[in-house]
Amino acid sequence: MSRPSGAHRGTIHPGTAASMVAGALAVSLLVAGCSGGSGAEGTGGDPSASGTVTLVTHDSWALDEELVAQFEEESGYTLEVSAAGDAGTLVNQLVLTRDAPLGDAVFGIDNTFASRALEAGVLDEYTPAELPDGVEQLGGALTPVDQGDVCINADQAWFAQSGLDVPVTLEDLADPQYRDLLVVANPATSSPGLAFLLATIGAFGEDGFEDYWASLVDNGVQVADSWEDAYYVDFSGAGEGGQRPLALSYATSPAFTVTEDGSETTTSALLETCFRQVEYAGVLAGSDNPEGAQALVDFLLTQDVQAALPESMYMYPADSSVALPDDWQRFAPQADTPFEVDPDQVSEHRDEWIERWTETVVG
Repeated sequence: MSRPSGAHRGTIHPGTAASMVAGALAVSLLVAGCSGGSGAEGTGGDPSASGTVTLVTHDSWALDEELVAQFEEESGYTLEVSAAGDAGTLVNQLVLTRDAPLGDAVFGIDNTFASRALEAGVLDEYTPAELPDGVEQLGGALTPVDQGDVCINADQAWFAQSGLDVPVTLEDLADPQYRDLLVVANPATSSPGLAFLLATIGAFGEDGFEDYWASLVDNGVQVADSWEDAYYVDFSGAGEGGQRPLALSYATSPAFTVTEDGSETTTSALLETCFRQVEYAGVLAGSDNPEGAQALVDFLLTQDVQAALPESMYMYPADSSVALPDDWQRFAPQADTPFEVDPDQVSEHRDEWIERWTETVVG
């Protein structure tokens, strides 16, 4: 099974604020040394442009080298990539270094942290000239590049052998017949974990999610620090010796558990348990090379990049007109009605909700 890197962008290292500051400053100094002398004065999409564009992103950035070369040839810019950790750490670092930006462009701010980046003023407004149909910006500064559904996955073979129906809904997960079968990721240390917490808030409301989680605790839910631990250590469907047949992962994960003959997949996503993550790109305020950053944001929306996202980042393209791989069309459908939480509510209550979840589940 290939490792769906798009699904493990989530480990928010449980570092303290102090360690985040120290890390951010270290990266800032390192990148300032790289980008400060770029002298970039290009214009987006102008092949006569020159200079360096520094992209600040998360650890799961994995665009094909041929596409990077294509961008450099078409735009005239040289692309440098600076990975800043997971999505949560990425936004924390952008906020902490907003007066000395870590680069020129950013990719990987997701909808659970987007409002924080916008409110902190770390982005310049920029709208690509060729925004695909159906692609809507956030705050005039964040352009959607890809998306993916965080959902509970099931080990189909385990349920077939046990003679037990695969659960369907969030409520099913609290049913005693599924006791001690589920593993999730901690929302305080994992962005997929945070996405699933938001799914439960979308389903049961701000006043009801704690009772729901209390019912999961009573039913033996296990909490892992990261998506990697939940999926690869504890999930029986990953083929790594795990013991739990229900695990938090992505709707795309079943496309990576296809049998050797390609006829079927051994896992499934429970599409009534999902929260949709959207990943954005933008131009960093105060960057050395805003024109180059704009050219890069434009490039991420081209058909070539959008078509490569499933294989490179394991996420769905933002442009719905781009065809998906055959395996994705067969085994990785998106949820019709994922749970939603207003981004402003997420921004206002995220930390409080995590604290309340911790008190309920961890104690």
